[in-house]
Amino acid sequence: MTMLPSLDESKFSELFLEQTPLLDVRAPLEFKVGAIPNATNLPLMNDEERHEVGKRYKANGQDAAIELGHKLVCGDKKAMRIEAWQAFVSEHPGGALYCFRGGVRSRTSQVWLHEAGSGYPLIEGGYKALRQYLIKILEHWVPLVPAIVVGGRTGTGKTRVLVASDRMIDLEGLANHRGSSFGATLTRQPSNIDFENALAVEYLKLGTESLERPIVLEDEARMIGRVSLPMILRKQLAAAPVAILDVEFDERVQNVLEDYVIDLVYDYEQRDGDEDGLNAFYYHHKNAIGRIQKRLGGDNTRRALLLLEAAFEKLVGARNTTGFYPYIAFLLQHYYDPMYDYQIAAKQDRIQFTGNGDAVIEWVAKKVGLDL
Repeated sequence: MTMLPSLDESKFSELFLEQTPLLDVRAPLEFKVGAIPNATNLPLMNDEERHEVGKRYKANGQDAAIELGHKLVCGDKKAMRIEAWQAFVSEHPGGALYCFRGGVRSRTSQVWLHEAGSGYPLIEGGYKALRQYLIKILEHWVPLVPAIVVGGRTGTGKTRVLVASDRMIDLEGLANHRGSSFGATLTRQPSNIDFENALAVEYLKLGTESLERPIVLEDEARMIGRVSLPMILRKQLAAAPVAILDVEFDERVQNVLEDYVIDLVYDYEQRDGDEDGLNAFYYHHKNAIGRIQKRLGGDNTRRALLLLEAAFEKLVGARNTTGFYPYIAFLLQHYYDPMYDYQIAAKQDRIQFTGNGDAVIEWVAKKVGLDL
């Protein structure tokens, strides 16, 4: 009998560092709960088929469950799934496949591919082994690799400082959220598991590269939208030295205008069309004000809504975004800046540098050993 290839834990680091494409043959619901970076879900069984096989397994054991699985996935259905796998293998010949535990589903998929003329290795232990490996990466690398935190008021342009470094992890990028009540994007956030998996891969890359050079991170709260930072990372952020980005108020307003108005209007109109896109953009802001109204206060909430409505009327009538200046300035002065003042008070003993964008970029570069 031909021995088909497999990859054990000794190859996991290589898989992640080389961004190896992975074929996930679990059911769609499993993939939605948690997936591995660079994985594509082409299931052996859909959710309903998996549910039926699971019930048969509990009632009659593994052999009966396998028998039912072969009855449910046969004929044209089987041929279509093998064809999809073959297309993936053809596009990604250096990849590998996995199911949940590296058991029946991945072995069945591998055998069917082999019989169709496409050899492909499976990952021993499957998704569960990969997930446990990434958890261990976080536990090992986060405390080991030093970090620098970049802080500053809303709109100071902290992302610019991050992207100037070759030793940065963009937490908001991984979370697909800008980190504020207004920061949701048009696409859904990853699951918490997906976020942790992607974060672990970033630490693996940077930790493997160097243990001495610090990693640059933005100062984040416990939650980025609906994604929660792992406790081990929160501890690191709470202890790391801080560089504060300080820019003029007008520049902050302009930065917020570009990110939360101009770019967001464009995104909504691209997705929904001009009229529906503008309406969706308006409710994005109105709903965000609703989420902060308890802290903002009743009078300030009403004032913010009036400023939003006036700005939106100008946007619709003249395609002019300047009406958002007073709206943004009001939110910065009455919500974001007071909240920042409260939070920064707890970080005073860790602040090592304060400056404008270029100055902070230069300071960070020296700290991480990068010559500009």
